[in-house]
Amino acid sequence: MAFTTLVSATELAEHTFDPNWVVLDCRHDLGNPDFGRDAYAKGHIPNAQFVHLDKNLSGEKVNTDGKFLGRHPLPDRAVFVQTLQGLGINKDTQVVAYDAHGGMFAARLWWMLRWVGHDAVAVLDGGLPAWQASGMFLSTEAAPRTMGTLTERASLVTSVSADDLLKGLTSSARTIIDARAPDRFRGENETMDPVGGHIPGAKNRFFKDNLQADGRFKSADQLRSEFSELIKDPESTVMQCGSGVTACHNLLALEVAGLTGAALYPGSWSEWCSDPARPVAQTV
Repeated sequence: MAFTTLVSATELAEHTFDPNWVVLDCRHDLGNPDFGRDAYAKGHIPNAQFVHLDKNLSGEKVNTDGKFLGRHPLPDRAVFVQTLQGLGINKDTQVVAYDAHGGMFAARLWWMLRWVGHDAVAVLDGGLPAWQASGMFLSTEAAPRTMGTLTERASLVTSVSADDLLKGLTSSARTIIDARAPDRFRGENETMDPVGGHIPGAKNRFFKDNLQADGRFKSADQLRSEFSELIKDPESTVMQCGSGVTACHNLLALEVAGLTGAALYPGSWSEWCSDPARPVAQTV
């Protein structure tokens, strides 16, 4: 049975050296791009490999026509599949992604694997803290690498562009959920968002609201209840954030809750606000 949303530290420990499991360390710090690799070198889950948000999970920020695509735009699908092959991933591989930040970066990888058609991917519930709290040890040895044979398949997720959202702003048929912290959503954090505010009509669901105090995800029932107050129809809902990363955390939470079908706006606020012709709201 494949894990397609979350996996516990105990379940992962049973498969740490399973050749059909690939574990990926997604730790990152938006203010220190070297943090994740340095943290990996100091200690990681045994047999895990490191992936970098900027280098492995993002594409070029500027398109060939000079258009800014956001701080963490999606890479070319074929290039991303090659990255996954280099990590030893096959079509039947169980992939587990983890970080030390409540899943905010691991969820991005979870969504991207589904983007290229791979459903056997889960996030370690509670991340590295949960692993260590369970008494599991860390390794400083690099994991052996073999080439995988994964190929592109039909996407299991949907995404929308800035133009798609712009065309639908005058309609109430679509719900936009912003995963940024409330101060950023209100336009009060100039450090993170030089252009403050949010897409008109958007609602705020901070990604950390998906978690319990111990960093693990809330129950499916609780998540379903909370999201149902914001969302009428998941399939007419778009998740966004600052740059298309933490929005994936909300998408994972929806999947855990059984509310499937919401789309991702990959460019998110960083792309949206780069064009002064796009409208901006600064009040809740």
